[in-house]
Amino acid sequence: MKMNRLGRTDMMVSEICLGTMTWGEQNSEADAHEQMDYALSQGVNFFDAAEMYPTQPTRAETQGRTEEYIGSWFRKSGKRDDVILATKMGGNGVEWIRGKQGFTRASVMEAVDGSLKRLGVDHIDLYQLHWPNRGSYHFRKHWAFDASTQDKTSTVADIHETLEGLGDAVKAGKIRAVGLSNESAWGTMQFVRLAEQHGLPRVASIQNEYNLICRLFDTDLAEVAHHEDVGLLAFSPLAAGILSGKYQSGEIPEGSRRAAVENLGGRWRPEAVAATQAYLDVAAKHGLDPSQMAIAFCLTRPFMTSAIIGATRMEQLKTDIAAKDVKLSDAVLEDIATARRAHPLPI
Repeated sequence: MKMNRLGRTDMMVSEICLGTMTWGEQNSEADAHEQMDYALSQGVNFFDAAEMYPTQPTRAETQGRTEEYIGSWFRKSGKRDDVILATKMGGNGVEWIRGKQGFTRASVMEAVDGSLKRLGVDHIDLYQLHWPNRGSYHFRKHWAFDASTQDKTSTVADIHETLEGLGDAVKAGKIRAVGLSNESAWGTMQFVRLAEQHGLPRVASIQNEYNLICRLFDTDLAEVAHHEDVGLLAFSPLAAGILSGKYQSGEIPEGSRRAAVENLGGRWRPEAVAATQAYLDVAAKHGLDPSQMAIAFCLTRPFMTSAIIGATRMEQLKTDIAAKDVKLSDAVLEDIATARRAHPLPI
């Protein structure tokens, strides 16, 4: 397993990260423990969670259960020191998480303490902001995104206050490093600039969606990642399972994400079906498993720190982790580039 440096920290993380958002809804505690055992045995030392997990759907009744499952595994296995542990604080808009309150200096510490308690640990290695207070163009919102509705002065002040809260948690020894999620290039640079100006924690990573049919990161954010050492943690490298090809026939397998959310967060549309078929054809042409090809492609990107995989079944997890051993030839990459030009923005 290849290891990559997490931003400018001294932490080295596996290029494949174990995602956890199904634990507590689609997966049981025993399932979660089995996944963590296997992932660690295969060299995966990086686990990613969030205080709002599980999802599909998100519910007040289950909120925080994923972190609790990770905590019970730490107690059972005694392997906390073998894992780089990441989790995320939810932003504004979720009624049952701090009454829809977004990031404030005080709410950051409240959220950190809640996660520490559920996880049963004394520190979190990477603490991330799940989405910005001002909103985000991610999750298909880019089709109607309008930055002119934002007020710069209040937005910058909000980022500064949030960083102060993160700084408090770092000083208290509760978190080691900070990261962003569902952020933009401009937003990321404000976090970097304010941290450097005021001696506050510098973001180490950004967790955004990235896969063969969602490549918004490839331009401005890729440039930020390169010059500022804010590497990508790619979520949904299989586009919520679309790129595996399992939905291509129109069937919805029992227990799958489409069984819970039929449009897969706006991803499932005719353009995505057509683009997916193009990539399935590339995989078939070169004798590759389509899921492994999709993940292996992510790992070729120069801005990639780690690709976050998730699975509801062990066979899926084994297939996805094995993508680390798949090397894509120039011919495969050329065919992927050709498919992208034919289907440039399918979701």
